[in-house]
Amino acid sequence: MFSKLTLLFRIPELRRKILLTLGLLLIYRLGSWIPLPIVNQELLKQNIQDMTGDQQGFGQMMQIVSMFSGSNLDQATIFGLGIMPYISASIIFQLLTSVYPPLEQLKKEGESGQRKINEYTRYATIPICLVQSYMWINYLRGGMTGTSLIQPGFDTPFFIFACVVTMTVGTLFLMWIGEQIDAYGIGNGISLLIMAGILARMPIEAWGLISKGMEYGVQLGEGQGLNVGELALLIIIFVAVVVGVIAITQGQRRIPIQSAKHVRGNRVMGGQRQSLPLRVNQAGVMPIIFASSMLLFPSMIFSWMDNTWPNNGVIETLSTVFSNSRSGYVYNVLYILLVYFFCYFWTAIMFNPKEISENLQSYGSFIPGYRPGNRTANYLEQVMIRITYVGAAFLSVIAIFPTLVMNIFADLPVGIAMFYGGTGLLIVVSVALDLVQKIDSHLVMHNYSGLLESDGR
Repeated sequence: MFSKLTLLFRIPELRRKILLTLGLLLIYRLGSWIPLPIVNQELLKQNIQDMTGDQQGFGQMMQIVSMFSGSNLDQATIFGLGIMPYISASIIFQLLTSVYPPLEQLKKEGESGQRKINEYTRYATIPICLVQSYMWINYLRGGMTGTSLIQPGFDTPFFIFACVVTMTVGTLFLMWIGEQIDAYGIGNGISLLIMAGILARMPIEAWGLISKGMEYGVQLGEGQGLNVGELALLIIIFVAVVVGVIAITQGQRRIPIQSAKHVRGNRVMGGQRQSLPLRVNQAGVMPIIFASSMLLFPSMIFSWMDNTWPNNGVIETLSTVFSNSRSGYVYNVLYILLVYFFCYFWTAIMFNPKEISENLQSYGSFIPGYRPGNRTANYLEQVMIRITYVGAAFLSVIAIFPTLVMNIFADLPVGIAMFYGGTGLLIVVSVALDLVQKIDSHLVMHNYSGLLESDGR
C-alpha cells in the first residue's frame, strides 16, 4: 500500500492535481479560523457550548448545520456559512429541472445546458447568502441568552453590512474553490469541502471520547463517564457502521443486457452480454439532509411558541416531541418516514427509466425477456422501487443511529454520537470512495493497478 501511495506522486499529472486539491483545502481550513472582528468570540463560544450541552432543540440544530455545511458555528468566521447556501441553491435547481420546462430543456442540451444551469445556481447563491448571513448576524445582536454578542461600539449599520458582505463573499470563495477542484484538482470539490470540515472535527470528538473514559477512571464508578467495556463497544459500533456504509454505498443490482446481433458480410456482429448497474443507495446522503431540515423547522417554531405562550399544554407537548430526539418516539418515526419519502423522491428525480430504455434501444441493446420500450422502462422502475426500499431502510438506521447510541450511552455528547454514529461517517466514507475511484481511473490510464487492487497487471 505504501508503494501505491508513493506512486501517486511519481505521475506528474496526478501529483499536480493532488497537490492543488490539498492546497485549496488548506486555504479553506485556514479561512475557517479567521473571525469576524465585531463578534465577541469567547462569549459566543460559551453560549453555544451551553446550548449544545442540552443535546436537543437549538443545540442539535447547530450540530447538524455544522456537519452538513462544513462550517464551524462556535466561532463567527468569514467562512461561517460554509458551503450550505450553494448546496441549497443546487438542490433548488435540481428540483426545478424536473418540474420547470425551460430548465428541463436546458438539461437535455447536455454540457452547454448544464453550464447555464450552474451559472443560474451561482447567481441564486448570492441572495441566499445575504439573507442567511444577515439573519445570523442579527441573531448574534439579540444574543442567544439575552446578551448581545457584538463588541461594544460595533453594533452599527456599517459594520453589520460589512460582516454580511464578508460572509457572503466567503461562501462564494468556497464555491469557487470547489469549482477549481472539480476543474483542475481531483475529486468532487464541494463534497471534499464538506468532508474536510467533518474530519477537522474528528480530533475534537475523539478527545471528547477519551475524556469520557478518563472521567470514569477519576470518579471510580460514580455513574459518570465511560468504562473500558463501553469504549470497546463504541469502537465495535464504529467499525460496523463503516463496513455497512461501504457495503451499501458500493452495493449494486446488475441488470443483464444483451446487444442485438447483426450481419456484416459473412460475419455476425453483436450478441455480447453485459450488465446495467443500479445503485442500491441512489440518493446518497440527500434524504437525511432533507429530512433533518424538515424536522428542524417545527422544532424551532414550537420552541418559539412555547416561550411566547407558556403553560399551554398542547404547544408544550409539541415542543417536547420535536425538540427531543433522544426520547421522542414520534420524532424518530417521523424522521424515518421522511427519509423514506425523500429517498423515493430524490431517486425519481435522478433516475429516469424511460430515458435509459430509449438509450438501450438506440444502441441496439435490450434486457432479455423484456421488449424494448415501455416494458423495459416499467421493469427498470419496478427494480429501482425494490432496491430503493433497501437503501432507504439503511439510511433510516443511519439517521436514527446517533439517537440509539445516545440512549445506550447516557453520558455521550451529541457531537460524538453524530460523527461516530452514522451520518458523518456516511458522508466521509462516500466521498472517500468516490475519491479513490477517481484516483484509480488516473492510475489505469497510466497502466497501473488501482489503489485497492493487487499489484498484478
